[in-house]
Amino acid sequence: MGFPSNPPRTANLQEKMMRKIIDMQMKIGETAIASIKFNPKCRDEIPKLLRGLQAIFCNREVRDQVFDALTELVPPHVDIKNGRRGMDLWNIFVLGALRLTCNWDYDKLQEIANNHITLRQMLGHGSMDADYQYELQTLKDNISLFTPEILDKINQIVVKYGHTIAGKKKDEKLTGSCDSFVVETNVHYPTDINLLFDALRKMLTLIMAICGGMNFSEWRQGKYHLRKIKKLFRAAQNLKHAATKDPVKKAEREQLIISAHQAYIDMAQVYIDRVRQTLLNFDSADIIMSLRISQVQEYIVHAERQMDQIRRRVINHETIPHAEKVFSLFEPHTEWISKGKAGVPVELGLKVCIVKDQFQFILHHRVMQKETDDQIAVSIIKEVQQRFPDFRGCSFDKGYHSPGNQKELAARLDHCVLPQKGKLSAMRKEIENSEEFKSARRKHSSVESSINALENHGLDRCPDHALRGFNRYVALAVVARNIQILGHLLLQKDLKKEQRQRNQMRNAA
Repeated sequence: MGFPSNPPRTANLQEKMMRKIIDMQMKIGETAIASIKFNPKCRDEIPKLLRGLQAIFCNREVRDQVFDALTELVPPHVDIKNGRRGMDLWNIFVLGALRLTCNWDYDKLQEIANNHITLRQMLGHGSMDADYQYELQTLKDNISLFTPEILDKINQIVVKYGHTIAGKKKDEKLTGSCDSFVVETNVHYPTDINLLFDALRKMLTLIMAICGGMNFSEWRQGKYHLRKIKKLFRAAQNLKHAATKDPVKKAEREQLIISAHQAYIDMAQVYIDRVRQTLLNFDSADIIMSLRISQVQEYIVHAERQMDQIRRRVINHETIPHAEKVFSLFEPHTEWISKGKAGVPVELGLKVCIVKDQFQFILHHRVMQKETDDQIAVSIIKEVQQRFPDFRGCSFDKGYHSPGNQKELAARLDHCVLPQKGKLSAMRKEIENSEEFKSARRKHSSVESSINALENHGLDRCPDHALRGFNRYVALAVVARNIQILGHLLLQKDLKKEQRQRNQMRNAA
């Protein structure tokens, strides 16, 4: 578990970089991972996670499986045995899981990684390399190497090992519960005018950077232009519809609103035309310049779409179809989700469906894009059974019901608890009023505990960018949660062992 004297630089997949899973050769001052001690009475999440990671590392069979999955972090064209030393794959895994378990940003993760004694022992640092420090960009670049596919493999390994710790019998069938929740993306509340301002701001910022790099003076007053746009944006934003019943006053206010929005989009059109004219001065044959120009043109398209929607909605009083709306320029996968919950009229993000078993482990998850619960009910059970063939029972809520789902799920599962919508037939009423069905329905609410735990440990809002980052973030949260459950089970066993030893000593005295 030795480490270089100098901290690793930023990971770059285009360079040669020697990668080790972990250096098994210990150095003076290091503590063996198997010898790290945890307080079994501590209820904080860090000891639970580290205890679970320790168990994975100390079990040779499980460790080899996890290490095989971690080697997939290194692209095929990179020789892991040659080049400068990169961050060890085990350390990437530990710090990635810790970030999600504690719901930290990278700055907090860096601070803890550089100063938390027990964590540094788990990372293989001893007294001889107390000055070893992790750089912020190094953490960001290395943890982002994970993919949902790699994390799914690790999750299956962790869950199967967790079943042995939880006392699952060899012939015992897995049963579970399925439900979905919303993971918010890191976006502001979208309106037509603030989305237009986002597009104009990025358009002008990019064209200013291009002109500055080429020593063009045309946009030297870019910040002044941005202030002019923002002034008109605020003027339109602050005008509210009149609450009065007087038709004259109401008509006057409506005209003010229309005038403010018209002035805003007129100014936006002026700057779009100027930017287009400026772009004609640059050589689009140059690859780098072509990429920069395409970025500017992308935001011009966004701006023109928002101008059109403002014109149609405010000036022409049209209703914009939901399918035409965009809810974020920077996280375009964001969806407008209204689940009808009290106090939460709308959430901006993506739905995530999870299946948990009777031992509280999360067997599988799925990020839902423009999908409803009833559309994924059968497919997610198929995916769970591919990973865990002994999964034979599951409960759902009414949102997963459809006649086809009832039939297919009943054929796949020995015990399918899926309430039917609408008026029940006499036969169906008898089924749903049976004690077995009611008991399963009461147990189904336990999935909310797993959802709440995930939201408290990272899945309330995703700070990572793009759909790729969102998928990675959710998958890492599921793995981290399962390791935490594993660590909790082991700490409970450690506590009982300590209590037995104290009782024996007391009785001997």
